[in-house]
Amino acid sequence: MKILFVHQNFPAQFKHLAPALATIPGNEVVALSIEKNPPLPGVRSVHYSPNRGSSEHVHPWVRDIETKVIRAEAAFLAARALRQEGFTPDLIVAHPGWGESLFLKDVWPAAKLAIYSEFFYLNQGGDVGFDPEFSTKDPRDACRLQMKNTNSLLHFQVADAGISPTHWQKSTFPEPFRSKITVIHDGIDTAQLTPEPGVTVTLNEALRLSRDDEVITFVNRNLEPYRGYHTFMRALPAILAVRPHARVLIVGGNGVSYGQAAPKDTTWRDLFLNEVRGRLDLSRVHLLGRVSYTNFVSLLRLSSVHVYLTYPFVLSWSLLEAMSVGCAIVASDTTPLREAIAHDQTGRLFDFFSPEQLAAEVLFLLENPGERARLGAAARTFAREHYDLKTVCLPRQIQWIDHIVSGQ
Repeated sequence: MKILFVHQNFPAQFKHLAPALATIPGNEVVALSIEKNPPLPGVRSVHYSPNRGSSEHVHPWVRDIETKVIRAEAAFLAARALRQEGFTPDLIVAHPGWGESLFLKDVWPAAKLAIYSEFFYLNQGGDVGFDPEFSTKDPRDACRLQMKNTNSLLHFQVADAGISPTHWQKSTFPEPFRSKITVIHDGIDTAQLTPEPGVTVTLNEALRLSRDDEVITFVNRNLEPYRGYHTFMRALPAILAVRPHARVLIVGGNGVSYGQAAPKDTTWRDLFLNEVRGRLDLSRVHLLGRVSYTNFVSLLRLSSVHVYLTYPFVLSWSLLEAMSVGCAIVASDTTPLREAIAHDQTGRLFDFFSPEQLAAEVLFLLENPGERARLGAAARTFAREHYDLKTVCLPRQIQWIDHIVSGQ
């Protein structure tokens, strides 16, 4: 087969699938992207560059689709150049979120197009309006979301198949396209992400922590309400008051990955830290910023209790990675999480909006090491059985590819 992967920041979700397909004799794998990341073995990288930016005075509801069309035009021209070189893919596998794949079937009409179906914005039951503390209550939100989904709707007209990492994410998409989506997670390497009882971590070249210490971990790409940072911070005073030796390790940047920006002249991190600052022993709360992946895994292995929250939105890889290393997890009882965390089976669930419940669940696990061990072992078993890269997810992804190309 000849296969074209498309992602503005390739490899992203395709970092395992693309090189795996490249190892199959006779396959030719090409990747089209904006970012010039290090190449993957066997994968030829091709780049495109938009020739203009978005308009300043266009209606805000249209700005999103305009940006995607600009990228789609640039990708279209790069694809034409590839075709002139003699490359004609049997299959295009694309993340459509930035628009690049909109016009690729105009270049290669016979190619099958499979799209990574990550999320379809919902007027009800999703992230928008979920958290009343940050809801705009703007009656135009439904109109704005309808326009935000324009790119997805246009892709539905040309795509032959879709893939979603979780059943809940698939459920956000409308029919008839939902029936074309197969649920297969990207996969995590549970053979590498293992518990390590002897792990140690040194903070600030002075404080050495081991599994003998009480450590609460919390990880976001950016510290913001979408991933429950505000609820977590509001729970800390009650936790630290009862557990005088516990330490809190918080990983995440100061920017915004999802949702709205923090009020002017502050960040979400500082806003909610300042809210509880007077009730915390700050010598035991360590805001680590962004860390390397190696250090991130070490922190998970060190964790006594790992806390994860999210709006009804895309499920983070970090939760499954925490499960794989055997963390005892306290997680918000929101819909994306229920596929991985069953209460008192693979973790403990609590009301997203209740810092009091979060504190109670964390304290319960800190006071019961046997429960921590039981839940951590069950979480690892679940991760290995359902999300392992090499034995579960990657074989199913390759089978999915074969079925699309063969038309089965």
